Amino acid sequence: MPQPNDRLSRIRDILTGAFDPVDLEITDDSSKHAGHAGARPEGETHYTVRISSTAFQGLNRVQMQRAVLKALEPEFNTGLHALALHAKAA
Repeated sequence: MPQPNDRLSRIRDILTGAFDPVDLEITDDSSKHAGHAGARPEGETHYTVRISSTAFQGLNRVQMQRAVLKALEPEFNTGLHALALHAKAA
């Protein structure tokens, strides 16, 4: 299956595959960070993710964040600069 071209779709696919979320909201905040460190003219660098999943049951906040950041490592390696993350167990 071909990879989506836009980062938001790839983030959604990665998080859905890794955590089967009950709730998932992803917002591209890149335009708010124009001129800041890590921002690029083409965008797709700064996002907010709100995710709720049963996969997070029994994990503390740091463990949930580490799991999400690990899953998104390929995106961070290719230009994702910042992620505001709100994760909770469903």
